[in-house]
Amino acid sequence: MKAITLLGSTGSIGVSTLALVREFPELFRIYGLVAGRNLTLLAKQIKEFSPKCVAIKDEADVPRLRRLIGNKVEILFGESGAAAVASAPEVDTVLAAIVGGAGLMPTLHGLLAGKEIALANKEALVMAGQIFVDAAKKKGVRLLPVDSEHSAIFQCLQGNQRAEVDKIILTASGGPFLRTALNRLDKVSVAQALKHPNWKMGQKITVDSATMMNKGLEVIEARWEFDMDPNSIQVVIHPQSVVHSMVRYQDGSIIAQLGINDMRIPIAYALSFPNRLRGSWRSLDLTQRGELNFLPVEKRRFPALSLAYEALREGGTMPAVLNAANEIAVAAFLSGRIGFREIHRIINKTMRKHVNRAAAEIGEVLEVDRWARQHASVLVH
Repeated sequence: MKAITLLGSTGSIGVSTLALVREFPELFRIYGLVAGRNLTLLAKQIKEFSPKCVAIKDEADVPRLRRLIGNKVEILFGESGAAAVASAPEVDTVLAAIVGGAGLMPTLHGLLAGKEIALANKEALVMAGQIFVDAAKKKGVRLLPVDSEHSAIFQCLQGNQRAEVDKIILTASGGPFLRTALNRLDKVSVAQALKHPNWKMGQKITVDSATMMNKGLEVIEARWEFDMDPNSIQVVIHPQSVVHSMVRYQDGSIIAQLGINDMRIPIAYALSFPNRLRGSWRSLDLTQRGELNFLPVEKRRFPALSLAYEALREGGTMPAVLNAANEIAVAAFLSGRIGFREIHRIINKTMRKHVNRAAAEIGEVLEVDRWARQHASVLVH
């Protein structure tokens, strides 16, 4: 039985992971849960899955959580608490699903402790890809993708020679504004941005999908996860979200992974690899899907994707700046302080102000992350 620490248990990936654990109690057990401020849901998860310990964001919330759950579970807090839960000796796998840069250090602590990492937190590789890859090699740890797109690529690579890969093709739905007139994008509302046509996700990642920054972050993640040159990673629009991603080989053949929009499937593959589980989810019926379309990305509509490619090609600390500025800008949009199209403008201005450099230590990455958040915050105001 695999012992799992779940980073981000109250988010959408965390909830889907716990649904999988509930369905396969003979295969998986929860050792630790790490969450933010949704203490009511966390308390329910603790009562159902009986973890050995949990960690929450703020020390001030510990008394309230204690009142909700009693004294049976150890409660830790802050970054150090999350790191302790991730690196505990009893843990086999850390499923990293904390959204944004906040997931970087707990995931890294789990990796440095030699834990297998099931990675849903793309920002860890965006901010510190080289550091993560080098640490994984040194520790002999597998990084197993959980994002549906990267899981698809991972599956399409199985049984084939990596040297024969010509191109990775990431698919993107195009989000809610794929066909919105460009001159109307400045006026779109938060509610409109959160109406994703295919997936049910958290607010931040849903806005990232609308700007296509989510795909940009996935491009950077794919570069590190699959050791690919940036020029060999392509993004295409696929509005139906049936083909989750593809790999083109040197003979021109394309292998694709298709499936329904249910995150339990890539989570199950990561946790049970190299085996596949027969879960309660339905199977894809292509006869019921109709046409599948693939379109090029319109750069004027999705400038955030171009910024991500630029950050990846520049390398060094620029991807960390991209990510930090995006998090600040998206939060400002969600709170009504800026318009939708201001998101990419704030990211662009922050990148222009940054003096790029290599980052050999995680402390340098964190320093740049703090600078970018402060600069982007000034631009918001």
